[in-house]
Amino acid sequence: QVQLVESGGGLVQAGGSLRLSCAASGRSISINVMGYYRQAPGKQRELVATITNDGRTNYADSVKGRFTISRDNAKNTVYLQMNSLKSEDTAVYYCNADGYTRGLYYYSSPLWGQGTQVTVSS
Repeated sequence: QVQLVESGGGLVQAGGSLRLSCAASGRSISINVMGYYRQAPGKQRELVATITNDGRTNYADSVKGRFTISRDNAKNTVYLQMNSLKSEDTAVYYCNADGYTRGLYYYSSPLWGQGTQVTVSS
């Protein structure tokens, strides 16, 4: 079974930086879209950024110019570099994959990481 394992996160002061990583387990798989979502207390989960396997990116307006998403397809790993962090970036960040291909089969159920807490102190 393919799983997404997240790392990174933590406590940082406003204006600081953090880097999140998310690796998909499983052999011989390929994933089209990987990304990050976040959920703050009392709010709905929202898109942060996504990246396709050919490098096309999409960002929420609130993070454009501050966050950068990248990936290593050989490792099925996605990274989120977060700079100039603000208190409103405080949330649990979830890694996501839209599905995966193994051999001739495509598994369409979205995958989610376990979540990692990012706290930005003002």
